[in-house]
Amino acid sequence: MTSATLEQQFDRYGPAYRWLVTFTGMIGAMTMVLSATMVNVAVPSIMGAFGVGQDMAQWTATAFIATMVASQLLNTWMVQAFGQRLAYSLTLIVFILGSVVCITSPNIEVLIFGRIMQGFSAGVIQPLVMATIISVFPPDRRGFAMGLYGMGVTLAPSFGPLVGGITIDALTWRHIFIVPVPLVAIAFAMGVVFMPGKKFSRDFPDFDWTGYMLLATALVCLMTGIGNGQRWGWSSDGILTLFVIGFIAAASFVYWQAHAQSPLLDLTLFLNPRFASVMIIAFAFGAGNFATNYAIPVFTQTVQGFTPTKAGMVLVPAGLLLVTMIPFSGKLADHVPPHLPLMAGVSLFAFAAYLLSLSDVNSPFLTIALLAVVSRFGLGLVMPNMGAAAMRTIPNERLNHAAGAYNFTRQLGGAFGVNCVVAITEYRTAFHADALTATQTSSNVPSRELIDKVERILSDSGLPETAQQSGALNYLGSVIHAQAITFGFQDAFLVICMIFIATLIPAYMIKRTK
Repeated sequence: MTSATLEQQFDRYGPAYRWLVTFTGMIGAMTMVLSATMVNVAVPSIMGAFGVGQDMAQWTATAFIATMVASQLLNTWMVQAFGQRLAYSLTLIVFILGSVVCITSPNIEVLIFGRIMQGFSAGVIQPLVMATIISVFPPDRRGFAMGLYGMGVTLAPSFGPLVGGITIDALTWRHIFIVPVPLVAIAFAMGVVFMPGKKFSRDFPDFDWTGYMLLATALVCLMTGIGNGQRWGWSSDGILTLFVIGFIAAASFVYWQAHAQSPLLDLTLFLNPRFASVMIIAFAFGAGNFATNYAIPVFTQTVQGFTPTKAGMVLVPAGLLLVTMIPFSGKLADHVPPHLPLMAGVSLFAFAAYLLSLSDVNSPFLTIALLAVVSRFGLGLVMPNMGAAAMRTIPNERLNHAAGAYNFTRQLGGAFGVNCVVAITEYRTAFHADALTATQTSSNVPSRELIDKVERILSDSGLPETAQQSGALNYLGSVIHAQAITFGFQDAFLVICMIFIATLIPAYMIKRTK
């Protein structure tokens, strides 16, 4: 049973096998992607539990994403070394061990290490599951197969903040690491039975440790630089050093991959014009998907004062829409030229991001939820058509390489999307705070009237006259800060909109590629 190949599994279970293995793989992949966004709503609780600042606490999310991106490229080696069944099982075991580390972590450093273990598993399992699902469907149904896969990995992040918010409100932040464990255990049991295997060999394929270290160095340096640029100063020696090392490591990684005998990333795939065009869209898709999954819940909590549970609920209607539409969009990918739904989906997402950039404290819950629905409708058109357009030109023997490159590019966009949104929000918040503060002069009539009203309220409450003016000025400062945060988020959503508008160019170029 442990060496049952794909053909032997079909002989044993018949046509139903493709659904058994698809369901098995999707349980594992969806659970791990869900874990990527669950922790976002727990950052304030983690800061209080360990007495650290946001610059340290944010690594509970950043470390997961960065490790997930780096481990995307381990998929091909692990499948070649262990086979799909054993590789799938091992990644699930590592994820459970990481969950145990997070649950029992005595300090922030141990918690981050646990998140690194979880991110490693999430990165390996996604291209593994994607390639497995594609391999059990015939070539003319790959669009439908990508729709099934896309439905899971796009839906799960939408429900992550909600699951995390409910768990924190009902229990504690540590319990968010317990929630995925039962599902992972079910995926492990089913994987032992239904995942295709291979005969174990002691001769492992070569692994490009040099390339992997260069990639890890580039990711850590660049993401640390982006994440801390506003706090340390963008022109500070520390940030400049991180960027220099990061770009040198990234350039060295590309050069090394082009000359390595067993590269982690097969750069020859990018010589295919259609595949290369799709990868540009995949990077933007990952950035927009992860960035909005982060920014919308945080915006509704910090600007509109939602609870974690209510903030998570904003994305639920959008997630439910994806459940119903992506399978149909996958079927559409098998019958319609891919550039048409890609351009339509990208345009819808850009439109939704633009409308989000107009939102403020007065925007009702239903408005934000509707805009999230529109954005996810666009992503629902993009996901299966994007994957089908990329994989349709790839021979079966290179599917693992292509799936690794595709998922790596998409997750790389997600990692930088989250970090860049955080950096843009912080930078523009500081900019608007300074600009608004400069307008608070004695000739500013609305501000003068606000101070007078607050002083009268404080006087009526019995506060001493000496403290009334300072209290009113403190309230004015809070109003300015809240407005600056709102403007910062609006600018971040506008940047996302412009990025997706630019993505229309490679989407149109797919029409001219073969």
